[in-house]
Amino acid sequence: MAEITTLSVANALLGDHYAPSGPCEITLTDGTITSIRPTAGAIIGPRLLAIPALADAHNHARPLSSTSFGAGGKPLEMWLPQLAVMPAVDAYTAAAASFARSLRGGVTSVMVHLTRAMGLVSLPEEARQIAQAAQDVGVSIGFAIALRDRNPLVYGNHTPVLDGLDAPTRDMVQRTWLAPLPTIANQMAMVDAVAEAVADMPGHIDVQYGPTGVQWCSDALLCTIAKASAQTGRRVHMHLLETQPQRVWADGAYPEGIVDRLDSIGLLSPRLTLAHCVWARPDELAQIAKAGARIAVNASSNLHLHSGLAPVADMLAAGVSVAMGLDGCAFDEDDDALREMRLFHLLNHIPGFGEGVLTRETALRAACVTGRAGLGLGPGGILAEGMSADILLLDLDALDRDALMQVDPRDYLFTRATQGHIVEAYSKGRKVLDRGRVLGVDLPALEDALRESYRAHLPAKAPLIAAWPQIEASIGAFYKACC
Repeated sequence: MAEITTLSVANALLGDHYAPSGPCEITLTDGTITSIRPTAGAIIGPRLLAIPALADAHNHARPLSSTSFGAGGKPLEMWLPQLAVMPAVDAYTAAAASFARSLRGGVTSVMVHLTRAMGLVSLPEEARQIAQAAQDVGVSIGFAIALRDRNPLVYGNHTPVLDGLDAPTRDMVQRTWLAPLPTIANQMAMVDAVAEAVADMPGHIDVQYGPTGVQWCSDALLCTIAKASAQTGRRVHMHLLETQPQRVWADGAYPEGIVDRLDSIGLLSPRLTLAHCVWARPDELAQIAKAGARIAVNASSNLHLHSGLAPVADMLAAGVSVAMGLDGCAFDEDDDALREMRLFHLLNHIPGFGEGVLTRETALRAACVTGRAGLGLGPGGILAEGMSADILLLDLDALDRDALMQVDPRDYLFTRATQGHIVEAYSKGRKVLDRGRVLGVDLPALEDALRESYRAHLPAKAPLIAAWPQIEASIGAFYKACC
């Protein structure tokens, strides 16, 4: 028997141009929008605004904010190694909490770049737990398995960092970050093993190759991934040129041009999503666009981690398909995708009176549509018949708090909308959020369980926490010397 839901709304942003229209009724049948028709007469009850649910094009599904572990407000190159002070926790609990916060923030599809597996069980079993968490919460996921085989501590020779440490701390650094990495063959085989492990899981789980970045992956590994992706059709998700030190390293390692190199080995393709590209140059953006790859821009994360502002206008002018990501680091560390979309638009639209390329329509497309392609999802991200029923209902009365005159609801969406305005959310037609409460899991209980687990296991990290100021100073000296 078909599952049918009818949503009566005062206004809806319809079609490719997200044009306001209403009042109307939207019918959802077995996860698809099957009818949108205007209605007559006054709306009974609260006025609702229907918009497409957002797609987070780049995330890592972290359990809790890294700021709670002392890693807030630092450049990426210092922030990343400090994550080692976070103990491993139960993978299902961690992923379910992260996905639930994403859903509460307005997202029903999330790209998970699994750069830090918990390791309490085998990776295929951990992947099954993460896939189950996604199904329980009600989100679709892309799932990129991290691949890396060089530069585990800094970009280049880590000897100067070790030389700046006392002997006990040097030994701790070697144990923590400099252990031998698995072979390329073993890493590639693990991606296949994960894909096999989740093949029978319900919901959308698109397993991908996840090279962490060119500075962390050898040419041999990148070439192997490019070849395997071409042969299998499996998508690839990778960081690129996120920070100035990465730009400096890439220019030194690849004087012919890092994007040229990726193109020459066949990695640039429509199967590829590149996260960040803050320090990409116009000619490189043109290459990325020509290849049909997309870029996931993470505005808040770039601000938090001192990375800079991505050249979004240049990306769009070059013809790049730009998606919006949160990178687990929204502006207020609350996974609020509506606020993130607003920030993304405000930071990147043209100053003054020109139209520019980042319009509200373009911002909505980046936030709702483009990321879906990187996750291997079908048609969606717009409210139209035949599209996936991924929908947010916002409290239009609360958005229009002064109720003085007829105003385009997009004005409210791009000036004041936050996750607090979401009344309901639907993922493939399934109601998954009701007035801030995630229906599939108990988010407060999950977060309480995570805090309890961290408090129990943090004492074991005491030596590393105590040594961290010395380690951080030595890493900082390395990058100040090179960049």
